[in-house]
Amino acid sequence: MNKDATTESRRGKERFYYKTDNVIEKPFNWKQLSRLFGYMKPYLKTLIPYAILSMIVGTAVRLIVPIIIGVYAFDKAIKNKDYTLLSILVAITALLYLANYISNVYRIRLTNKLGQYVIHDLRKHLFNHVQRLSHRFFDSRSAGSILVRIINDVNSLQDLFTNGVINTLMDLVMLIGIFVILFSLSPQLALAVLIVMPLMFLISTKLRRSIRRSWQKVRLKMSKLNSHLNESIQGVRVTQSFTQEKENMSFFNGVNTENYDAWREATQKNAVFRPFVDMSNAIGSVILIWYGSHLINVGTIEIGVFVSFAFYLGMFWAPISRLGQVYNQLLVAMASSERIFEFLDEKPNVKEKPDAKSMDNINGTIELSDVEFSYDETRKALKGINLHIEAGEAFALVGHTGSGKTTIANLIGRFYDPTKGKVSFDGIDIMDIKLDELRAGVSTVLQDTFVFSGTIMENIRFGRPDATDDEVIKAAEAVGANHFIERLADGFLTEVEERGNVLSVGERQLLSFARALLANPKILILDEATASIDTETELIIQEAMKKLLKGRTSIIIAHRLSTIRDADKIVVMEEGNILEQGNHDELMKKHGKYFELVVSQFNNAEIA
Repeated sequence: MNKDATTESRRGKERFYYKTDNVIEKPFNWKQLSRLFGYMKPYLKTLIPYAILSMIVGTAVRLIVPIIIGVYAFDKAIKNKDYTLLSILVAITALLYLANYISNVYRIRLTNKLGQYVIHDLRKHLFNHVQRLSHRFFDSRSAGSILVRIINDVNSLQDLFTNGVINTLMDLVMLIGIFVILFSLSPQLALAVLIVMPLMFLISTKLRRSIRRSWQKVRLKMSKLNSHLNESIQGVRVTQSFTQEKENMSFFNGVNTENYDAWREATQKNAVFRPFVDMSNAIGSVILIWYGSHLINVGTIEIGVFVSFAFYLGMFWAPISRLGQVYNQLLVAMASSERIFEFLDEKPNVKEKPDAKSMDNINGTIELSDVEFSYDETRKALKGINLHIEAGEAFALVGHTGSGKTTIANLIGRFYDPTKGKVSFDGIDIMDIKLDELRAGVSTVLQDTFVFSGTIMENIRFGRPDATDDEVIKAAEAVGANHFIERLADGFLTEVEERGNVLSVGERQLLSFARALLANPKILILDEATASIDTETELIIQEAMKKLLKGRTSIIIAHRLSTIRDADKIVVMEEGNILEQGNHDELMKKHGKYFELVVSQFNNAEIA
């Protein structure tokens, strides 16, 4: 691949990222915020009341202390030289600060616990929902994009739930309390020092939309970065094989720079708010000193009231600043929650009917009646397919890539629903069968075998978690997997990493056979399952299959026609249509498409 072509493919990939993970244009609405806070509902009786109680105690202490110091200590005890009263006030202040310390310890502990519980529940809900989504959902989204939603977007809500909610309530109560106290002490001075408030709210409102869009952009760039990272790590062997490391690093550098620029833009906008609050505080302090001194000179207020005002004014701007930070947290949360709820609002294309029937015992008779299907609603992958597969029959599908073989397998497993027509098991439309029971009766072995991190034993047991060790071993022996497993250092307890890279392609394929057979399905789909297995291993599997497929309906999709010679029926597909069907001998006598495929493979094998 030349550089221009590679660059163009990267540009195409960039268009794909933006197509599947765009900035979500929704107005800031309290309904969505209420939905997000709904995850706190389970803890309304256990944690939140105690957190609020500790908040009230701490807030009350902070509101009372300035009055004790200013009005009582300065204007009564010190002015009148009443040292007994002063000692009592000092003791009361010390006790109040001790109560404040204890309440803060409990509040922080409770809010941290609340935040972790909510994040745990939200992530669990999101993951469980994604597990239930149909294949169409994953067809249009990269793994990295999905990971960002479940990990990064949920993590970005942590500060809001851990510190934001209760602390916001505390700051609001604090501000209301300070307002009431300031105006009760001196309405004139209160109006003077708070004159900058309207201007501050006006400017912060102007920043709102811009800041929110910036955080949405950050989430988008993070999604793009994670998508590329996930792809690059999984495809590193291909990258190195085609010596595309420099191109890949160049593309990553571009994505990383975009992510950096998005974060810089968002944090710069956030940084505007705090200095503005500090400036408002400075202006208020100047007004307090100038106008407060004048009111003392004319006898309108006492020095103690002035001192209390100074305390309250210092306390007033701190909650304002924190509320600005909470607002920024809220903007981040809204950007993330919109993306989270976009996934949660996704409905599976394949849905189970409310009145779906239970079907514990599937015999294995399959019928496709006038089935049509399209992945993109434009090009038909299947065009009016009619097939009848008897229970226990070995049924093979052959044809060129894109002919519709795998699509039929996907419809039988009900990973997609037909655009038109129906698929039936034992005369019952599969759309009327409970989804879990239907899929429990069907096992699929793919060419690209996925091996999970864990032991060999755990990987085979994946299809049937309640299977005993003996049953796992017997399943492995049945497909000949025990030969290579026993040669491993720890046998069945050997740890394999994600995707099983320590195993050969053929060994991973044998594991998938053992996994499928242990599940003991009535219907077994082999989708190019022997394509990556050497001739010797293939002979082992073919011998095992003769015994294990007996009494089980099997659908075998294969390019290597030697693997399907003994199939009861062979269907030849081309461009979504059935060209011909019959057993091997019948189709060879026809000298049709199947005959051409067999001769072509035989000639190629001779040349090789």
